Amino acid sequence: MDLAALMATRAHRPEAIAEAAARRPKPDAPLDASGKAMIIAADHPARGMIGTATNRAAMADRGDLLERLCAAVARPGVDGVLGTPDIVEDLLLLGALDGKAIFGSMNRGGLAGATWEIDDRFTAYDAPTLRAMGCQGGKMLLRIDDRDAATAPTLEACARAVGALAEHGLVAMVEPFISRVADDGRRRNDLTTDAAIRASAIAAALGPTSAYTWLKVPVVPDMERVVAATTLPTLLLGGEVSPDQDAMFASWQQALGLPNVAGLVIGRSLLYPPGDDVGAAVDTAVGLLGREPAAA
Repeated sequence: MDLAALMATRAHRPEAIAEAAARRPKPDAPLDASGKAMIIAADHPARGMIGTATNRAAMADRGDLLERLCAAVARPGVDGVLGTPDIVEDLLLLGALDGKAIFGSMNRGGLAGATWEIDDRFTAYDAPTLRAMGCQGGKMLLRIDDRDAATAPTLEACARAVGALAEHGLVAMVEPFISRVADDGRRRNDLTTDAAIRASAIAAALGPTSAYTWLKVPVVPDMERVVAATTLPTLLLGGEVSPDQDAMFASWQQALGLPNVAGLVIGRSLLYPPGDDVGAAVDTAVGLLGREPAAA
């Protein structure tokens, strides 16, 4: 990867980004013929989250992250990427997104560890830009804390974004959690079954229409109950890197067999897997969708 050339293009030909977006081949639809999607996620750094459970600076090297992303997105069976403008634009300039679905991350203002973290301001993509750049949809994080009034503006902003995306015929991918500040002062998402059901029910009703809304939810116990809470297409997120990859993959596979589960949106778990073999981790995830992974 020629990072010097990438940086020079950004400095001297910024218009090359829009040109690359305009000329790239677009996918026919965000989901494949089977109604499934395999999306690689990379929007954590924009909220100041540059580490994993085992490496606090894993995503601090942008060149290394881009190499991992290019390797992951290029694997057979991968449909696209979820990222912030800076990352998506790097990948466009590198020619890594031809024929791939692009979901732009929209609200990254709830910086990790900030006193205002629950107030997830929309600081990245907006609906008109996503449309102009030929993206397939936008993603928003929705954390709901009943004890923090700053949740209300985020709910309202997400509802407006759902409506704006729908006006452009773009998918609104909503990632909802019930969230609380723990005794140690850190904000954590509630990954119980009941919390996931409640979060999904709230997210599904956001905006003036749900016609283009998809949910992005964690894999929790009793996923049958979570999925039963809505008729919206539901994608599974990967969460933190797990030291037990086999158990992680098994939980994804079980959930993928449920009605209206439409695929995987996975980031750190595949980009920084135990053993550091990105290709092998992605191929295993692709296989869970019933697709043929790359030949050895």
